[in-house]
Amino acid sequence: MSKKIPTPKTITANWLTDQLRANGHEDASVSDFSLERIGTGQSGMCMRISMNLQGGSSAPSSLVAKFPADDPISRETGVVMGTYEKEVTFYRDLAPQLAISLPACYYSDIDGEGPDFLILMEDINKGSQGDQLAGCSPEVAHAAVLELVGLQAPTWCDASMHDYVGYLEDTPFADMRTLYNDGLPKFLDRFETSLEKDEIEIIKGMGAAESCPMYEPYPKDLFSLEHYDYRLDNLLINEDLSPPDITAVDWQSIRVGKPLHDVAFFVGSGLEPDARRAVEEDIIRDYHTALMKAGMDDLSWDRCWREYRRGVFSGFALTVVATALVDQTERGDQMFLTMARRHARMAIDLDSWAFLQ
Repeated sequence: MSKKIPTPKTITANWLTDQLRANGHEDASVSDFSLERIGTGQSGMCMRISMNLQGGSSAPSSLVAKFPADDPISRETGVVMGTYEKEVTFYRDLAPQLAISLPACYYSDIDGEGPDFLILMEDINKGSQGDQLAGCSPEVAHAAVLELVGLQAPTWCDASMHDYVGYLEDTPFADMRTLYNDGLPKFLDRFETSLEKDEIEIIKGMGAAESCPMYEPYPKDLFSLEHYDYRLDNLLINEDLSPPDITAVDWQSIRVGKPLHDVAFFVGSGLEPDARRAVEEDIIRDYHTALMKAGMDDLSWDRCWREYRRGVFSGFALTVVATALVDQTERGDQMFLTMARRHARMAIDLDSWAFLQ
């Protein structure tokens, strides 16, 4: 039986009242509300719900609602790749088990595999969304990487996570090499003239390689939940605090995978090359120390650094594949080009060529 998931057009004050009361605000009563689109997401649509509350309720006066994208191609991609279903499952079932900073969730449900779904979340107004184009400071990068420990340590080598997000091999997009090579011509047609020769060389090299860390299954002794799109646009950042406060959003790509891929993806996409070179080893050493303090003391520093160098290809994969799969926008093109350049320079700096066979 099909579920009636609220949409921006059908959501009501009574329904919002019910959700607030179900989450501990028994005296809440929403008299009316307004919707405002926020964020730049391409696979989902986020809206701020500003509510007028009757009486002296302690309930929040605003929440953030995440709906499916309004672009038909992006909606279909969300269904086929299972991203809508994964994010609903994440907030409903996994979030309570984790230590990473997340928005409080008031409602999370989906009609089958989608596209109709809705996640109702806390509106975090102390801070702002990261800007992938502008990049970030070393302080933000350091805080964002350490925040990943709260995702990884509670799920370290825990095979039960497959019960929630499935197995990568079960999805129609399991063959990353094929998906990458299918998207590469479109990526090159759009961006090749804007990249340096050595950057293009290593991006093409990943497509030509028979063996690449991105194509390999995770090691049986080194896996955890992986955000898989951990970058600035998916973080809410409060730089008024020291260290900066980081809250991660957009969990549509959550999977069981390689923890150092999230780390390498964030550092490579968020820092300009000169800034990255100056701080990346210190950041990874502090991340490694935090993992050991959390009980992951069987991960040596040498292996941690090696897996970080191998993880650089996660940036190529998501950039090239996303270029072909999501609706084209001017900002999207600028973002993909910027990320491709930063990841390529990172791979060259770290001699990650050594991992392509």
